[in-house]
Amino acid sequence: MVIDFHVHTFTDSLAPKALHNLNADGSKPMYTDATVSDTLTKMEKWGVDRFVILSVATKPTQPKHINDWILEQQSRNPNKIIGFGALHPDAPDTLEELSRLKSLGIPGIKLHPDFQDFMIDEERLFPLYDACAQLNMAILFHCGFDAVSPDLIHAPPHRTAKVAELFPKLTMICAHFGGYDQWEEVYNVLAGKNVYLDTAYCAHRMSSKMAEKIISKHGAEKILFASDCPWDNPADTIRFVDSLAISEHAKQLIFSDNARRLLKI
Repeated sequence: MVIDFHVHTFTDSLAPKALHNLNADGSKPMYTDATVSDTLTKMEKWGVDRFVILSVATKPTQPKHINDWILEQQSRNPNKIIGFGALHPDAPDTLEELSRLKSLGIPGIKLHPDFQDFMIDEERLFPLYDACAQLNMAILFHCGFDAVSPDLIHAPPHRTAKVAELFPKLTMICAHFGGYDQWEEVYNVLAGKNVYLDTAYCAHRMSSKMAEKIISKHGAEKILFASDCPWDNPADTIRFVDSLAISEHAKQLIFSDNARRLLKI
């Protein structure tokens, strides 16, 4: 079984615009058209059994609308799609929306420090982190470099590690192996902490040796298979994990068992 923990989809009307805006120069290959229907078809072809859809609220007014759509997709495809909620730190009703998501069975939320303009260890985020910990809801963070903010990394490994230490009961999922393009620092200060790391957007950019090094220190039981589709191809990410010099048991943990335990499925 393969569960992809990091997939992006959009409404049919928004998908073309979203892909254009996020790839205006056409330099990146797109592996789906970012609609739910095309993603479902491609995931079956690639051998992915279930996947988590993630959306980012870039404005404080967006979360409820986004979350209603996520809930609809999950209800239409209960054996394939797991939805994470979208929240914005500046929305006045963030904690109320979090409680609503919990009541509707959503297991976690996605935050993107670069798109939402906050440092991961800013104190104004602490009430949200504490609420997620109390409600047993995970937070998946974009971590490391992002082209939208090339000169200021909002979630570098040392700041992410600080949050993990301050909120030991918070389930943190640190995307891109803990910090895109900052993997030496991930190894030095974040690996071994009480966080999950996902493999999103790493198959073509991270060396096998570095992945093996981090997994050895961090533990395979805290690594989640993830592609970042449509920006990366889940089939290539499967091959990347399969190529690593780790045990078959470790690979099974990464491909599905860790996600099943975290999501209680």
